[in-house]
Amino acid sequence: MNNQNSGPPIPPQIPPPIPPVMPSGGPRSLGDDPAERAAIPNVIVAIEAILRQPRRVMFQLRQPGAGRLITAMVLVSVVCSLIYGVVAGTFSGGVQLWAAPVKIAAGLMISALICLPSLYIFTCLGGSQARLVEVSGLLAGLLMLMTILLIGFAPVAWIFSQSTESLAWMGTLHLIFWFIATCFGLRFLEAGFSHSNARSLAGFRTWVVIFLLVALQMTTALRPILGTSKTFLPAEKKFFLAHWGDCLKAPDEASKSESR
Repeated sequence: MNNQNSGPPIPPQIPPPIPPVMPSGGPRSLGDDPAERAAIPNVIVAIEAILRQPRRVMFQLRQPGAGRLITAMVLVSVVCSLIYGVVAGTFSGGVQLWAAPVKIAAGLMISALICLPSLYIFTCLGGSQARLVEVSGLLAGLLMLMTILLIGFAPVAWIFSQSTESLAWMGTLHLIFWFIATCFGLRFLEAGFSHSNARSLAGFRTWVVIFLLVALQMTTALRPILGTSKTFLPAEKKFFLAHWGDCLKAPDEASKSESR
């Protein structure tokens, strides 16, 4: 017999949809965020993008017309390194006010050009699908981020350059600033290659060591940068570790007359 006191049938409960789970095995694809697809029309936007939205720069380097962005980043790198070079030149003054900027900017650009072929080769060996123009753009981004950070350190460097006579201390301070800026630049470069389907980063890490050695040796090949000398470039060849050792042994009284 049917139960006449039973109420209307209860519809089956439909569970709420489960939100999709984002894959955690790798980085999010470039361009997933609409903000990353926004064009970078000028130098100011490029500076803001690499500081706040580095993925936006990485995405734009894969688009047609990336050469304009690369050119803008290289120009920013040159201008910022020249400005920082002027600050470094205030330690000795005189000729170093123009010689130090020229040497710092030239040394940075030459180091990048020397290391670009090996960077492209190592990325290809690691399975990366990045084209040469993208690799060049990521290297230009490294330089731009480095030099922007050096501009941030410039007021601190200027204060010490006006309050100390020690060449060894000032050289150490500039190396610390350079090392910090380089670490942030290399982090940007590594993040860029993580989106290029590379199977291994062993080649990239090997290149990092090569780049650091080339950049450090360039500071010795173009000496003096902080101190003064009778010649624009040194006549004696030295390894950078030997040069640093000589600078540390030099007495502080004659520090500004020693070549660095």
